[in-house]
Amino acid sequence: MADQIWEDGVTRLWGPLTTLGLAIAALSFGFDQSVKYWLLNIVDMPTRQHIAVTPFFDVAMAWNHGVSYGLLTTHTQGLLIGISLLICALLWIWLARSQLVLNAMALGMIIGGALSNALDRVVHGAVADFFYFHFEGLNFALLNFVFNPADVAIVAGVGLLLYESTFLRRET
Repeated sequence: MADQIWEDGVTRLWGPLTTLGLAIAALSFGFDQSVKYWLLNIVDMPTRQHIAVTPFFDVAMAWNHGVSYGLLTTHTQGLLIGISLLICALLWIWLARSQLVLNAMALGMIIGGALSNALDRVVHGAVADFFYFHFEGLNFALLNFVFNPADVAIVAGVGLLLYESTFLRRET
């Protein structure tokens, strides 16, 4: 395995599907940042706080100071930014070694979402979350279940990695 990562003593940072993965990362990043810009600056969610869209879905402003869905809340954003960047660097190395299109796409989704949320932490000191689902008295906000498109990209990417590792057989 070490020979797959190291070539002539240098970490291999580009592979056959790296461009695809990074393009997916750029799309995930760009889409998330565009939605956040629109909701923060055009719709002005910080002053509106709540928009009912359907009986079970609202657009609501929430600032996430923790990791996924508000878990492990901290005001030490630098630590979370550093962890995000380290994880993205490791995922890039994995992407460079990837031989499957689905794998590269999934890694790109995770990298793009993580970098977008890290940028929020740098710019705003927290991650801007907006999408809030609830159902007849079951209030997911109690669990901080307010999320953004970057979170969707990360969860979808992890889901694709699980699908790929569980159901798709590799011929090599």
